[in-house]
Amino acid sequence: MAGEQRPRRGYRDSVVFKALAKGGKAGPIQSETSVGWQSFVRCCFLCDRWQADAMNVGFLHPGLMGETLASNCSATTLWASDGRSNETRRRAESHAMIDVGSLHAMVDKADAIVSICPPSAAIELASTVAEVGFQGLYVDANAISAAAARAIAERFDHFVDGSVIGPPAYKRGTTRLYLSGSRSAEVAAWYDGSAFDARVIGEDQGAASALKMAYASWTKIGSAMNLAIRALAQAEGVDVALVDEWNISQPGMVERSELVATAVSPKAWRFTGEMEQIAASFSAAGLPTGFAEAAHEIYERMVDFKSADQVTLDQVVAMLNNTGE
Repeated sequence: MAGEQRPRRGYRDSVVFKALAKGGKAGPIQSETSVGWQSFVRCCFLCDRWQADAMNVGFLHPGLMGETLASNCSATTLWASDGRSNETRRRAESHAMIDVGSLHAMVDKADAIVSICPPSAAIELASTVAEVGFQGLYVDANAISAAAARAIAERFDHFVDGSVIGPPAYKRGTTRLYLSGSRSAEVAAWYDGSAFDARVIGEDQGAASALKMAYASWTKIGSAMNLAIRALAQAEGVDVALVDEWNISQPGMVERSELVATAVSPKAWRFTGEMEQIAASFSAAGLPTGFAEAAHEIYERMVDFKSADQVTLDQVVAMLNNTGE
């Protein structure tokens, strides 16, 4: 970490710590070396101070969505460069995030950690953070099932379930951050006046994730179905007729096919894990899982478009029909 960049106030700088260090039975030296005393002070500090401008919030990791969660956050933002790509470094540095190096260092310095990663990695990442010994507030903002969110919540004393609906938030009015859990209002305060519309929807762990699963079932499964329909029509030689009929009876469907092909293809690889989470959500509710499983297969066939530019509908249809290069 560069010498001129340091996280703002940590718990050793807090009023609570200083008061306890002076007035308690343990002196300043013992307070720095006693694990029990440190734990007591930190618990008091975490419960007593959750003001955004006094917090260090770590982000795992600053990808496309993670960088905007970090850049819109009013707290001091941290990231860990170990094992991350040059592209991730570029994003983090462009938003003046402080590189603490490793996950262990982040656990030591952060008052809160926000997890924003591919859905398939969410539980493993949470387990790793918990095993390292993180005692602060853990916010899971991933596209996971309510059951997965509740399982993660069991690993932490302080937990908020989150979900993002909308694109990376570069301007207001595009993206909502839904939050549930007893400390949701505190997390929402980090985003006051930002491009994120942070909304608290209750204290039940898993509520924010359940909303994401329900919403994405329509948007992402619907997008996969739209592309699959175009592939079917092309395979049967009736695509022109389908387009004509859609223009008559389903205005906007043709344009949606083209938009979905361009916008979704570069990130289809990430949607496979989300489809697994949606299928698990439907199963837990006693509902058929076939919609999500079929969409998973569609997105699986599109993984080679990862990070591609200007993907066309014809390219996607060819890929789905296994006639592309």
